[in-house]
Parts: sequence; structure tokens; C-alpha cells
Amino acid sequence: MSAFLGEFIGTMLLIIFGGGVVAGVILKGTKAENSGWIVITSGWGLGVVMAIYAVGSVSGAHLNPAVTISLACVNEFPWEKVPLYVLAQMLGGFFGGVIVWLHYLPHWKETKDPATQLAVFSTGPAIRKTWANLLSEIIGTFILIFGILTIGANSFSEGLKPLAVGALVVVIGLSLGGTTGYAINPARDLGPRIAHFLLPIIGKGKSDWGYAWIPVVGPLLGGMFGALMFKALFKQECSHLMWVVAPIILIIIILAVIQEGRSVSKEERAVK
Repeated sequence: MSAFLGEFIGTMLLIIFGGGVVAGVILKGTKAENSGWIVITSGWGLGVVMAIYAVGSVSGAHLNPAVTISLACVNEFPWEKVPLYVLAQMLGGFFGGVIVWLHYLPHWKETKDPATQLAVFSTGPAIRKTWANLLSEIIGTFILIFGILTIGANSFSEGLKPLAVGALVVVIGLSLGGTTGYAINPARDLGPRIAHFLLPIIGKGKSDWGYAWIPVVGPLLGGMFGALMFKALFKQECSHLMWVVAPIILIIIILAVIQEGRSVSKEERAVK
């Protein structure tokens, strides 16, 4: 099996398990309906574990453009392979979304809310604030990539590493996922979102393209910063790229704080 096919199959499995658990919890008429956030985060974490076991020996099981690009930024992965991996991941995300749609075919017409249907395929914010939402995705993916690299730096059985990464994804979901749904993976969000846009889903609404850039840009920035910080702290190697990414993230933090401050001021004036 080629690395391209490995990344395609692994990402598709990830979305089948992850999108599938979301569908089971939020679509109407399923046996898992309303089983809650812990079920969703557990399903995603175990989905990551199974996908890594499936294709880890073939492609390294990146399953995420943020992982691939972050590793390339710290010279842990060749740049010439990046486009192929990202394409495979995006296609895997798309076809994973299609399979979830097919599996839950009778439940779409029972689910009248278009936003709930979209949530099976892609993420969305609990409170829509552009810069705060972007910052949430940056922080979540920073923890993901930094955590993956620290797990890799430890010496224990290779067969246990997928379990550790899965546990990391679960704890990110439980601790940080409540703001934006923790995409932390452009292929996890954009691939299925395109599937939602193209599929003939009964009663579907818009695919929220105005938000779609956040779960792409946020994970890429957060992932790069996580890898660069790992290199700086654990390997004492500071890349010039750090001085490009860090100021961008600092600006986003400032914009998020300013945006929230203005929001609070408006609410105070409205009360008066």
C-alpha cells in the first residue's frame, strides 16, 4: 500500500468513526441520541487510535494537514511529500463524510434543524467571535502537536503510542473542545464540509463557508507553533520561522481580547 492510500484510508476511517459518533448523538431517532459530549469525545479519541493502528506502518498516520505541515516545518518530514499527503487527507475526509451520510440515511429527514445536520460534518462555534474562535483552534492544535511530539520523545512500546495519542485527543476535546468543537485538523473539517455542500441531504441548509477558514488556518498556525516550540524547548533548536508564527499568534490574541472587550462595553451601555 502506498503512503497516499494509507493517508486516504486512515483519514477516511477517522471521519467515519468521529463523524459517525457525532451523527449518532445529535441526529433524531438514533439509539445513541442525546448521549452527550463525553460519548462524542471518546468516539473521536478511539477513532484516532483505530486509524493510527490501521495505517501507521504505511504512512506514519498523520491523518491531519496540521501534523504533516508542522513536521515539515521542523525538518521531520520532507516538504516534497506534503502536497500528496494533504490531498490524500482531504479526500479521505470527504469520502468519510459521504459514508457517514449513507450510514445514517433514514435519519436526515427526521432531523429538521439544518445546523444540526451540518454539525455531523463540520465544526462550529458555541459563541461566534471570529478572533476568539480562531484562538481556540490555535490553542487546541498547539496542544495536539506539542503533545504528539512529547509522546514520541518518550521510550515505551511503539504499540502503545496510538493509545496515548487517542487519550490526548480525548482530553483536548473534554478540556478545550467546548468552544469551537475542536476541529484541530483541516481535513477533519474541510473535507466533510465539502461533502455536506455536495450531497443531496434532505432539508440541509448552508455549509457555513464564512466560518470554514477558521478550522483550517487555526490548526495550521497552532500546529506549526507547537512543533517549533517543541524543537526550541526539547532540542534547543530555534527556527527563524518561530519569529514569523509567534507574532501572528500574538496579534490574534490581542484582537480576541479587544473584540471581547468591545462586546462587554456594548452590553454595559445597553444595560444603562
